Amino acid sequence: MTGTERPDPFDEEEAARERERRRAEREARRMKQPDRGQESREALGGRVKDLLSRDAPPGPPTPAGSPPPPRRPPNSPRDAYWRRRVLAVGALVAAIVVIVLIGVAVHHLAGNGEATVATQARPAKTITIPEGYDRREVAAIADQAGLRGDYLKASQSNKRFDPTRYGAQSPQSLEGFLFPATYELPRHPTDDELVARQLAAFKQNISQVDMRYARSKNLTTYDVLIIGSMIEREVQVPKERTLVAAVIYNRLHAGMPLQIDATIRYATGNFTKPISPSELQVDSPYNTYTNSGLPPGPIGNPGLASIEAGARPADVPYVYYVVKPNTCGRHTFATTVDEFNRAKAAYDKARAANGGNAPTPARCAG
Repeated sequence: MTGTERPDPFDEEEAARERERRRAEREARRMKQPDRGQESREALGGRVKDLLSRDAPPGPPTPAGSPPPPRRPPNSPRDAYWRRRVLAVGALVAAIVVIVLIGVAVHHLAGNGEATVATQARPAKTITIPEGYDRREVAAIADQAGLRGDYLKASQSNKRFDPTRYGAQSPQSLEGFLFPATYELPRHPTDDELVARQLAAFKQNISQVDMRYARSKNLTTYDVLIIGSMIEREVQVPKERTLVAAVIYNRLHAGMPLQIDATIRYATGNFTKPISPSELQVDSPYNTYTNSGLPPGPIGNPGLASIEAGARPADVPYVYYVVKPNTCGRHTFATTVDEFNRAKAAYDKARAANGGNAPTPARCAG
């Protein structure tokens, strides 16, 4: 084999040992990497444990220079203990969060409740409008209650309320639609606010009234309000409402003048004194002694019971009624002129005996 160089066996053996050494180093590095990650996790877990519970039982001290303790298996009793501690702390934190949220909600609701109570308890203006009162009388009540504004002007018309929907033809005011009730108003109310409440109450109440019978007699809702306003002024005994309504219906059907004294009082403004013979002849479209049919508008603002009576009268033939003397506003009802004349004579006699004053017992006052 001339010209060929033979390898040195010692060099090959040295190269083999170098390769084996490097392979061992690589294997050692691979073995050490998981250990460092595990040690980092254990160190982090230790710090978390120290923060979560400082009263945990300390482990035995490690002598100086001694090797670190061997790693515990994953399911060792000490790990189970810490898992229970972590779960307990987590549950406690969750419970605290829930309690805080509940407390915030309760405080919020309590705050709203206190605000509501405070609003309700805050002094408000309470005003009562009696049934049957007309605009002039209500204006006096509003003025006495300290409402700001002009009630007569406020109750003249309202841009959000259309009387023609109820059959009124160019009414002069909202008379009849200003529902009587007790109203809770703001601390510094205005007449406009009162009128708005009255109109809203009217809409709510009129929707409950059955108008079918009145419509069968060619009467509108506005006509029923006119009848109801007269009933409200004439009747003091509730059960007589439908009887007075029947008298009005029967007289309208017969073409007789209604001759309702309350219309004279509305026309003259005389609400307390006896009606004089001259007042019976007053020149007014509201004078039902000199004019046939219904007056042009309501003479006041009726309550629900009188409106319902005006919409559905009793089925009786009466065409007259006279106050029965020495009673609290009860009436004697009659079908014939003779019955009426006898009842009227009895009333006139009792009135003369009482010095020209209405023969009404003192117990009826108020």
